Amino acid sequence: MHFEIVKPKRHSVLLGMVAFVAAGLFSAVAAEHPGAVIYGKLCADCHGDKGQGVADKYDEPLHGNRSIEALAKRIARTMPDDDVGACVGEDAKQVAAYIYEAFYSPRAQARLHPPEFDLARLTISQYRTAAADMVGRFRGSEKPPGTERGLSAHYSGRFVEPYGPPRPDAKNDQERAERDRIERVNFDERDDRVAFAFGTESPAPERLRGSEFNIRWEGSVFAEETGAYEFIVKTENGIRLSVNDAKTALIDAWVTPGREVREEKKSIHLLGGRWYPLTLEFFKFRDKTASIQLQWKPPHGVVETIPQDHLAPARNRPTMVVATAFPADDRSAGYQRGTGVSKAWDQATTEAAIEVAEHVDAHVEELSGVKSNAPDRVEKLKQFARRFAEAAFRRPLSEEDYGHFIERPVASAKSPDLAVKRAILFALKSPRFLYPELLDAAPPDDYEVASRLALSLWDFIPDQKLLQAAAEGKLRTREQIAAQADRMLGDPRTKAKLRGFFHHWLELERAESIAKDAKTFPGFDDRVLADLRTSLELFLEQVVWSERSDYRELLQADYLLLNERLGKLYGKSVSGAGFQRVAFDPQERAGVVTYPYLLAAFAYSKQTSPVHRGVFLTRTIVGMTLKPPLMAIAFEDAKFDAHLTMREKVT
Repeated sequence: MHFEIVKPKRHSVLLGMVAFVAAGLFSAVAAEHPGAVIYGKLCADCHGDKGQGVADKYDEPLHGNRSIEALAKRIARTMPDDDVGACVGEDAKQVAAYIYEAFYSPRAQARLHPPEFDLARLTISQYRTAAADMVGRFRGSEKPPGTERGLSAHYSGRFVEPYGPPRPDAKNDQERAERDRIERVNFDERDDRVAFAFGTESPAPERLRGSEFNIRWEGSVFAEETGAYEFIVKTENGIRLSVNDAKTALIDAWVTPGREVREEKKSIHLLGGRWYPLTLEFFKFRDKTASIQLQWKPPHGVVETIPQDHLAPARNRPTMVVATAFPADDRSAGYQRGTGVSKAWDQATTEAAIEVAEHVDAHVEELSGVKSNAPDRVEKLKQFARRFAEAAFRRPLSEEDYGHFIERPVASAKSPDLAVKRAILFALKSPRFLYPELLDAAPPDDYEVASRLALSLWDFIPDQKLLQAAAEGKLRTREQIAAQADRMLGDPRTKAKLRGFFHHWLELERAESIAKDAKTFPGFDDRVLADLRTSLELFLEQVVWSERSDYRELLQADYLLLNERLGKLYGKSVSGAGFQRVAFDPQERAGVVTYPYLLAAFAYSKQTSPVHRGVFLTRTIVGMTLKPPLMAIAFEDAKFDAHLTMREKVT
């Protein structure tokens, strides 16, 4: 029998103890169950006497969340493998009832394997976003960049106007310049993107003349998803680029030979769903030519000029991004879970806490709003540390907690700044921060509801509006919670998290290493692959976030979103910029499972792979498990008759 595997839900220690005492009594009763006899005769050979699985037959243990009725229908329709139809009607119902109570249901699994405690910690994403938000809220409210796109550019240089004949005996630039009137010129522009080839001219010949000019681009850049972003600047001139840190240049190539175009590149880790401040400085000084191009390679993307819709002229606040490396989260259930607590994890949280504390120490005046010579500096720093701890714990501190987490570090520290660092470390190493469900209230109070909402929708700690609602007791009814959830859905952080869900659900990382045979698929290059991924992402965004959002479109859509390049590849007429909806034969296209990006991922370099696609469809879309083959089979395409179709070869 084949059922999906679902981990048992969390149960208390007390429940496990009671279940253990009752186990002996149940086993005696279960042995007499009429379904047990049928199970032993028809099912145990493949699934084991207690549903534990049998090697080389069906080695997945039998437990899940189907109802008894659903189990009975499935047994009657598919079991046993070698004699389908041998267990139907009342027999199927009896077997379903037996296995449900004996070992299949979550309750049965909790009885058979009572957990001492199911401790859930923060995932890597949740830790990094929580740290970013705790520090960020002391830098003021994050402001959306508005609807304007592109970067604000400030141009400066010289305007040179000849007003007299050149001196015939001029021997140097200074003497030759005596005939010119030279003025400093400054003007501002709005540039959609940074991609200019000025050549031997100035950016604006009618306003700037001469061999020297400077440009400074400022604004913000948007990171759609979390990951490493490689920023690339191509130029033969002097440049300096900063991203998310105005004081430290990400790329510093201010001194340049100025002879040929070179490529400067550097990577930085950014959190998805956020705008980051960006500054690019450029100058030309007696170089023969001038050009500049600002590019990036986002996670899972290709190198491209940063597009206009990812740039904004408004300058956002910087974000503190923890760079500490963490051990990977558990993804066995298809999504990231904070279930593994190890020595490596504990060490990583210590290093990350030190990193955050040092960042706070370096910017303590900015974050606390307290000058170094303020007479009440100690008291204000204590209040700053208190607000930081309350953000970490997602609730106000009691007076007892205040004494433990704030007063004690201050009293033992040699300086107020050291006291703040210690308070930050205490808060970030506290189980109250690292294990959000450790102190669950029953029923949950308003602050617990706020924490769950923030972690579920944003991977974040509660924002100020959530905390205010919790403080006012406005997270107690279904309507109140729904109102907050509706507000939070409009935040870019929700889209960033959902993007991550689709990335894992559809196994998009498989497509990142796609390599197609150039002769079999001419024109299929990195640019086409990037377009296919963008097309899929736009499709998913349209299905989920548009006004006509309908989840059924995921599996029923009979169209693709194509740009001009993909249109040529698929023989469709697409003109103009951007991606457009193009209809296909419903017999050829059916939603996300037939999207080209996925089909390309679940295929070989020269031909399709129905087996890979079938396994993906069965496990990921339908949610069923598959029995492993009895023996390994190598599919060698070259050994088949060339006239056979792929379906015939697989058969």
